[in-house]
Formats: sequence, structure tokens, C-alpha cells
Amino acid sequence: MKNTITRIVLIVVVINVSSCSKPEQAVKQESHPNKALQLNDEQREAIRLKVGKIESRKISSPIRVNGMLDVPPQNMVTIAAPMGGFVKHTELLQGMHVKQGQVIATLEHQDYILLQQDYLDSKTQLEFMEVEYKRQQELSTENVNSAKVLQQTRTNYLSAKAKEEGLRARIKMIGLSPDEIEKEGIKSVITIRTPIAGYVTEVNINRGKYVNNADIMVEIVDTEHLHAEAQVFEKDIMRLRIGQTMRLVLANETEERIATVYLIGKEISAERTIRVHCHLEKEDPALIPGMYFNAVIETEANPVLALPEDAVVSYDGISYIFVEKTQNTFDWIELKTGISESGYTHVILPEGFDVNATVVTQGAHSLLSLLKNSGDDAH
Repeated sequence: MKNTITRIVLIVVVINVSSCSKPEQAVKQESHPNKALQLNDEQREAIRLKVGKIESRKISSPIRVNGMLDVPPQNMVTIAAPMGGFVKHTELLQGMHVKQGQVIATLEHQDYILLQQDYLDSKTQLEFMEVEYKRQQELSTENVNSAKVLQQTRTNYLSAKAKEEGLRARIKMIGLSPDEIEKEGIKSVITIRTPIAGYVTEVNINRGKYVNNADIMVEIVDTEHLHAEAQVFEKDIMRLRIGQTMRLVLANETEERIATVYLIGKEISAERTIRVHCHLEKEDPALIPGMYFNAVIETEANPVLALPEDAVVSYDGISYIFVEKTQNTFDWIELKTGISESGYTHVILPEGFDVNATVVTQGAHSLLSLLKNSGDDAH
């Protein structure tokens, strides 16, 4: 009796499990259309279906980068006072354009006067020492004076000469001419000139302000030779080559600008990137250093298996192509895709797939709609 009850319970459990599993299988089947599709000639013509073979095409895999516009060091200048002084005059404003050699400020200080005075004194002292040295040389040839006197005179002369040359160099450093000082006298004001033409980007002076030789007075940037500094991740370094084309779009623009890779950095940053220096194809004076951009660097194209973009369809996040097995009978095959370029997509075929198979190259989306509809009608 006990064995009979056990068998009855087992039969009930099996029946329940079977009845529960069938709906799940049905749901699973309903979520996926049939794998094969049969057309007739009229349907084929209606959707303008075309077939072809998988091709080998060269498709490049561009490197996506970002960066900002910058100027080379020689096109940017930071101007400081060669010697501390008070600003007597300046008319600079940020954004103002200045020419090379233009006076950007004048400074005055009593130390300028003392420097010129020391120079004139040393000049006079040198002239005296030079005459005395020559006189002692003449006396030495006649054995009138001792070698010790001649040596001392020579030492005094060379010392005076060194002092005069040092002061002359300091005079030139602050922008004054020693020859003009000798002819026209001592000046109380020095002029500060810009060594390059460009736009004023920073002004830290005003009339009456004291500046020393460590203070930044003005910064000027020549924007005629802006370049693009791109940040490239470590994984893409080996694909970089000098001369590659970079297509960049500035943050406030929609049109592409063209640049060429000119230099490739040799140091990896803490963010695992390197800097790539690119030259813009066309100069634009409206551009400003520091502008951010997004870009792609075109790399060398490699031959890969490819199909027209219309040949690849997506269903539930998976890519498929349609293969004609027999006349008007089509199967869809799951695969993976790579880069798309010029209307073609790199296809990564499943293992064992016949690369010479006949593939739908046009009308694949229509086939997918028919396949989905046929799957819905079946249920």
C-alpha cells in the first residue's frame, strides 16, 4: 500500500513539472523568430533583394583622442623687468595686438641713474688705466721701471676693463645704449619692448606700481602658429605614425579641421597617455590657445572581411547576416562586427563559416521584418 501511494505522488509531481515547463518553452520560442525564410520571386523582386560575396577591403580603425590648442614655446613670451622700478607709463589691455619691438611700458628708478653713473665713472677710470699701462710698457722697454710696477699697472688696467665691460652689459640689459649715455647723458627712464608680435593675454602692471625682476609684467602670445596637442592612450601608441591625418572638432564648432601628426611624445603620463603634437592645415587668427577639441587620428587601413552596411542587421542587440542556402531560401547567421568605413562594415565570421557563401547585400532589413512577422504569425 505504501509503495502504491509513493508511485501516485511521483506521477503527480512529474505531471506538474511537465505542465509548468511547456509555457516556458513556448515563451522562449516566441521571443525568437524562425531561423529560415522562404521567398517567392515576386517577394524577392518587391524588396529589391541583392546578393553577393563577402569581400576583402581595407578599413582603417581610427584613434579617438581629445586635447587642446596650444602654441610652441617660441611663440609665447613672459616679460619681466630686467631691473626693479616703478611703472611710469603703459597702455596695455588684455586682447590688444602688439607689434614686435613695440614699447609696452616705461619704468623709472634711481638705481638706473646710479648704474649709468657707475658706468661713466668706470669708463673714465678705464681710459686712465689704459694710458698708464701703455706708459709703463714704454718705460719697461727702456729698463726705466721694474717688472713689478709694470705687472701692477697691467693688473689695474685689466680690472678696470672687466668692471667697465660688466657695467656696459648691465646697461644694455635694461634697454639702454652705453654709447648714447656717453653722448646724451644719464637717463632716468627705461623702456620695455616686446620681442615678438602677438596678442596680450595677461597684464599685471599699472601706473605707479613697483615691479622687481622676478615679477611677471605681461604675457604675449603669437597665435599665427597654433598647434593641436592631443592626448593618446597607451593602448594606441603603437598605431601612431608621423604624417597621419587628424580630424578635429572644437568644442564650440561642428565643422572638422584638418591637422597632421608632426611629433609623437616619448613619455607616458600618470594618466597613461602620451602627447601628440599636430600641425593645423590652415592657420586661423580667430583661434585661441587653450581651446578644447575632440578628434580622430586616421591610421593605416588593413585588409579585412567586409560587407555593405545594409547587409548587417541587428536583432535584440545581436548582429546577423542572411545567407542564401538554396534558391530563395535564406538563413540568418549570427556574427560580430568591427569598424565601419565608406559604407562597408568589418564582419567577424563564426568558426567554420564558408567565406564563399552567397550573402544578402541589399534587402537584409526587409528580410528581418518578414522573418519577425512570420514568427509572430506562427503563434
